[in-house]
Amino acid sequence: MRNNEQWLNRFLALHYVFPVPMNKVSPLLEYDPELSHLVKMELSLLSSILKISQNRALQLQKMYQKFVDTPFLQIYEKHHITPISYTNPNYPLSLKTLFDPPSMIYTKGNINLLNNPKKLAIIGSRDATDYSKQSIEKILPPLIEQNFVIVSGLAKGADTFAHEITMNLGGKTIAVLGTGLLHIYPKQNVNLAEKMSKNHLLVTEYPPYITPKKWNFPMRNRIINGLSRGVVITEAKQKSGTVYTMEHALENGKEIFAIPGSIHSPLSEGPHLLILEGAKPVWNGYQILEELKDYEQITN
Repeated sequence: MRNNEQWLNRFLALHYVFPVPMNKVSPLLEYDPELSHLVKMELSLLSSILKISQNRALQLQKMYQKFVDTPFLQIYEKHHITPISYTNPNYPLSLKTLFDPPSMIYTKGNINLLNNPKKLAIIGSRDATDYSKQSIEKILPPLIEQNFVIVSGLAKGADTFAHEITMNLGGKTIAVLGTGLLHIYPKQNVNLAEKMSKNHLLVTEYPPYITPKKWNFPMRNRIINGLSRGVVITEAKQKSGTVYTMEHALENGKEIFAIPGSIHSPLSEGPHLLILEGAKPVWNGYQILEELKDYEQITN
């Protein structure tokens, strides 16, 4: 596969009409690395390669033909969006360890943050209380002092606390979105996203036109995990997307940290469950630094 402008524009056209992870599109790229035969490929062959119906293959072919000459790079540049393909040197290596890495990520802001190996995710409930806010305020200072980039998902609640507190403390933060960059969600965080797009970073695997869909957010969460060396959970109910995200991180060998909470709060059930499953209970940032230092020594 090449990474020149002509090839990249063809790949952007393909991703625009077929926005799927790399494991689903790689068979096509192996067969047609330059994406030069896609328009005229036999439908039965295309269907077989991509494991989709012939009807869907026909729709894909028609849509690709419609958009293949669209100057995506210039259009995205006007919106200050930088697309980074799987073949780009700026594509984070840690994402490639995922079973289903994104084939393309769209970024807005300081892409140098992707190259910082010190990334820590902080996630929690959308209904997080002031306890989450106070906990994040206590945990973050030593991490920011050591130049950790804080990753979260721009959701209301714990994610918002993580982004805002990081910026207030002079740190850097990355928001991973479950939508395209032209459809910020939730609406209450449009101003926060705009602020982050200047000196921090917005990242998504979805083309800019994609609107919020509930199934996009679990997919978004694997990217939060993939970017980060460790993940901190604040408050979350026992059965929640946050807990599932943490379980995915555990399965992928990430360092998992949980902030213990009151036994009287339903929002403590998630962190306490994860502690039972092997997450490390933490109440200050120095504990996290110590664990990640040990983790780095083991993996190196």
